[in-house]
Amino acid sequence: MDCGPLVLMVGLLLRTCELTAAGALQPNILLIMADDLGIGDLGCYGNSTLRTPHIDRLAEEGVRLTQHLAAAPLCTPSRAAFLTGRHSFRSGMDASDGYRALQWNGGSGGLPENETTFARILQQQGYATGLIGKWHQGVNCESRVDHCHHPLNHGFDYFYGMPFTLVNDCHPDRPPEVDAATRAKLWRYTQMLALGMLTVAASKACGLISVSWKAVTGAAGLVFLFFASWYASFGFVRRWNCILMRNHDVTEQPMVLERTASLMLKEAVSYIERNKHGPFLLFVSLLHVHIPLVTTKEFLGESQHGLYGDNVEEMDWLVGEILNAVEENGLKNTTFTYFTSDHGGHLEARDEHSQLGGWNGIYRGGKGMGGWEGGIRVPGIFRWPGLLPAGRVIHEPTSLMDVFPTVVQLAGGQVPQDRVIDGRSLVPLLQGAAEHSEHEFLFHYCGKHLHAARWHDKDSGRLWKVHYMTPRFHPEGAGACYGQGVCPCSGEGVTQHNPPLLFELSRDPSEARPLTPGSEPLYHAVVARVGQAVEEHRETLSPVPPQFSLSNILWKPWLQPCCGIFPFCSCTQDEDHRET
Repeated sequence: MDCGPLVLMVGLLLRTCELTAAGALQPNILLIMADDLGIGDLGCYGNSTLRTPHIDRLAEEGVRLTQHLAAAPLCTPSRAAFLTGRHSFRSGMDASDGYRALQWNGGSGGLPENETTFARILQQQGYATGLIGKWHQGVNCESRVDHCHHPLNHGFDYFYGMPFTLVNDCHPDRPPEVDAATRAKLWRYTQMLALGMLTVAASKACGLISVSWKAVTGAAGLVFLFFASWYASFGFVRRWNCILMRNHDVTEQPMVLERTASLMLKEAVSYIERNKHGPFLLFVSLLHVHIPLVTTKEFLGESQHGLYGDNVEEMDWLVGEILNAVEENGLKNTTFTYFTSDHGGHLEARDEHSQLGGWNGIYRGGKGMGGWEGGIRVPGIFRWPGLLPAGRVIHEPTSLMDVFPTVVQLAGGQVPQDRVIDGRSLVPLLQGAAEHSEHEFLFHYCGKHLHAARWHDKDSGRLWKVHYMTPRFHPEGAGACYGQGVCPCSGEGVTQHNPPLLFELSRDPSEARPLTPGSEPLYHAVVARVGQAVEEHRETLSPVPPQFSLSNILWKPWLQPCCGIFPFCSCTQDEDHRET
């Protein structure tokens, strides 16, 4: 008698029971996301010169994904997609050709209230839900205290961290970063107007022109009002953007950078200890390794790669301390742990001495580039002892958006049925119950513009990628857009490809050798198949209010979070969390 079908059935039943038991257990869920970390910065992804032993150990004890992809190449849209399991443009959290990320705590744009995050679903499943670190999804809509975009309005019970993101402006000695080009233009216009007014006043005093002093004074007042209108925001970026909050309260304004890492670590450890009887969700959204690369003295000068390397090694230490807290509280075997980065390393971040951004390994491009692998391929490490096989490496295409349905499944919840969810649960793939990712196609956007799409032909095992647009590097051939912050998504800064570029990533992961009809017999068939998938994908799109519109992006004083009486916002916090 052939027992094969019976054995297969028993195996499937056992797997189903295992997953059901896992769901019933409701594991603690620890999600750790680095900021601007390149995939090539970690030892477990091939770096032999930076020391990342704690993250490497996490990979040894769990599952490592080699083709894990961000849904967007910049902070705000990538994190919106991560939190909701949906491309960020579906919630209006991506650029329509203007600003590509939120610029102010005092803006009105942010993650809409009708979006469902994994935190909200887990909260409904009985989880304690905490966020420690960076948010960058907006704060207010209409008043300083409505907190419509705040983490506590998106399913988190507890928040401690930055509602914005680290920027150079947070450091008194660094050059400006927030809308630096606009700021420079406004300053030039102000100087020109002031010079013009001085000329008019001098001419009036010398009797060269017949204009009343009242008119001169009125014009001077208008010049001053113009200056005050923009300097009220751009002159105080550090005070307005570089703040810390605990739940709804501002606790440091401006924040003291040198102690922020230790405060974040204490908060994360304390949260684990307070909720060790679980279940809990803790999203640790690290400020490392975003510029200005604030690094404590214990790690300064300790790496082989300057300040950036020091910051990476300190980040690894922070991750190790958080993992130690999990183990010391006896939670290692009941905690589903995940580590990633929000997108690729920032190639254009550099000064006259060294590189200040990450290394993306063999992959072309970096932060801000929606199509090239270096902008979107990120670390993906999962650990759950006893349920995920240690040391397993998976080469299937996966997305940060997959974390949403994955943790929802583990918590025993259900993903929303009233909207498009782009992510797919990784549980079968991680456990080995599935051989392939559920993603046959993945679409790579830069703002609202589709730059590339990939097709995993599971029958042949070949992995194709089609580029419709690519950024024009500056200087030409440099590999990045130096002098521009990040590469643009559209306009004169990109090259439109017709016919599109085609690469086979399974043989050419560096995207160095574009295929042609002459070199690849399947060229036309592949481009046509991907084109068909793109059209089907576009049928799922619908218009939504843009959160990055100029009216939403602009700083509004009545929306600015403030401790004290506006505009005299100032407070500090000691290490024991007592405000002074």
